[in-house]
Amino acid sequence: MGTVYISTNDAFIGKTDERLRVRAQKETLLDVPMIKVDGVVVLGRATVSPAVIMELLERKIPLSFLTMTGRYLGRLEPELTKNIFVRQAQWQAAGATPQAIHVVQAIVRGKLKNYRYRLLRSQRRNETELAAGIQQIEQAIAPIDQTQQIDSLRGLEGSGSAAYFQQFKQLLRNDRFTFTKRVRRPPTDPVNSLLSLGYALLQHDIQSALNIVGFDPYLGYLHTQRYGRPSLALDLMEEFRPIVVDAVALTAINRPELTPDDFVHEPVSQAVALSDEGRKKFLRLYEQKKQTKFKHPVMQRQCTYQEAFEIQARLLAKYLMAETEKYPPLVLK
Repeated sequence: MGTVYISTNDAFIGKTDERLRVRAQKETLLDVPMIKVDGVVVLGRATVSPAVIMELLERKIPLSFLTMTGRYLGRLEPELTKNIFVRQAQWQAAGATPQAIHVVQAIVRGKLKNYRYRLLRSQRRNETELAAGIQQIEQAIAPIDQTQQIDSLRGLEGSGSAAYFQQFKQLLRNDRFTFTKRVRRPPTDPVNSLLSLGYALLQHDIQSALNIVGFDPYLGYLHTQRYGRPSLALDLMEEFRPIVVDAVALTAINRPELTPDDFVHEPVSQAVALSDEGRKKFLRLYEQKKQTKFKHPVMQRQCTYQEAFEIQARLLAKYLMAETEKYPPLVLK
C-alpha cells in the first residue's frame, strides 16, 4: 500500500477496470492496481476523470492537491467515519478545557523534544556550536508542564522553534546549500522549498489518519480555528515535522540526493521549486521514510512512520474519550 504522487503538469488521471492509470502526452506514466493505493497527491495541474473520483470516494482514498512549490490547496475527502463518539469527545474538549491544555502541552513537548533530538544527533558529530540552540530548546521545554494557558504554550512552541531554525544551517553538510531563516509563502531558497513541500505532504498523510480514526480535522487545540484550516491535522503534524520531513530534507541535501541544479527559480514570485526530476527524487525519499520501521516508544513494537500517523491519532482519541490518562506524543530518543 502507498501514496501515488502525480507531479507531471496536465496529466490525465483515469481508470481502466480496477487500475489507476496516469497519462500525459499520449504516454502512460503510471498503471497500478487500485487495491495498492491508499492516497493520491497531485502537484500542479492535472485532470481527474469522474470515474476515478467515484472510485476514490467509494474506496475512501483521499485525493489532495498541492502547488508545485508545495502549498496545500485542498482535498477530495471521503465521508467521515461513523464513529460519532470520537468527534463528540473532540468537541467537548474544545476551548481552554483541562483536556485541551493537556493535549497542547503534549504536542508542544513532543515537537520540541524531537527538535532537540535532531540537534543532538548532529552534535554527536562534534558540531559543538549547536549547544546554544539545544539549551534554548530545553529552556522552552522546562516550563511546559506547569504552563496552563494555551497562548503561553504557543509562546513556548514559538521560542523553541525559533531556536531550532537558528541552528538549522549547522545541520547542512553540503556547501552548495545555505539556510538563513524559515520562509514559507513562497519559499525563496532550495532548503525552504524542500521543507514546505514536505510539510504539505505530511499534512495530507496526517489528515488521512485523522479521518480514518473519526476526527473532525478542522477542530484543533494548539492551532486556532480558521475557516478552511485543518487545525487538528496541523496539531498532530507538529511532533512529526522534525523526525520525518526535516530528516528527509537533510538526507536529500547531505547525502546528497539533490543538487542546486534540481531547483528552478520563478522570476516573478521569487519562489524556488524543485524541477520535475528533483521532485521525483524527493517524493521517492519521502515515501521511503514513511515506510521506515522503528520501535514505537509507547506501543513497544516495530511500526512504520506511515502506521505511526494513525497510531498517534488513535492514542489521541483514547485520551479524549477518557480511556487513557494521558496523550503521549511520539518522541524519539
